[in-house]
Amino acid sequence: MLEGIVRESIGKKATKALRREGYLIANIYGKGMDNLNVAFKENEFLKAVRNKESLRFDVKVDGETLPVVIQEYQKHPVINKILHVDLRLAKDGMVAKYLVPVKTEGTPKGLKNKGVLIFSKRRLLVKCDAKDLPNDFTLNVSDLDVGDSILVRDLEVPANVTMMDADRVSVVGVIKAK
Repeated sequence: MLEGIVRESIGKKATKALRREGYLIANIYGKGMDNLNVAFKENEFLKAVRNKESLRFDVKVDGETLPVVIQEYQKHPVINKILHVDLRLAKDGMVAKYLVPVKTEGTPKGLKNKGVLIFSKRRLLVKCDAKDLPNDFTLNVSDLDVGDSILVRDLEVPANVTMMDADRVSVVGVIKAK
């Protein structure tokens, strides 16, 4: 399990010192709790995120185990290193909004007709209980030709999950290459 430390000081000087020691700065927030300013060993955090089996994973901070979901992260613009992560608390029985990744499978037939597959939305906003949270939305794009797209209303949404994006919004599509 991923273990973190609570940051005593959230100032610039303390943050830089933690980053020099190999820590990744993070915030944990959610309904019914105060925001936690924490830090994780960067390599351990990246390993835990790569090896996790679901969107929700556990972290241990200050002797307490918290189920969390990655809400947002910030990368350095030049060296592409993760600088900061926002983690949202995902306890069972707590309804909240989460960002769920979109994955594709198959090769669109429009690629043979000089088309390009584009992602309009890489993550979709859903509102649900944490126990009903889907790991991802997997879309089969094999039948897409040039000019075709898959909209939010075309997705198979699990029970007890509400899509927060408008149903007319495009998720993926094939456009003609220039």
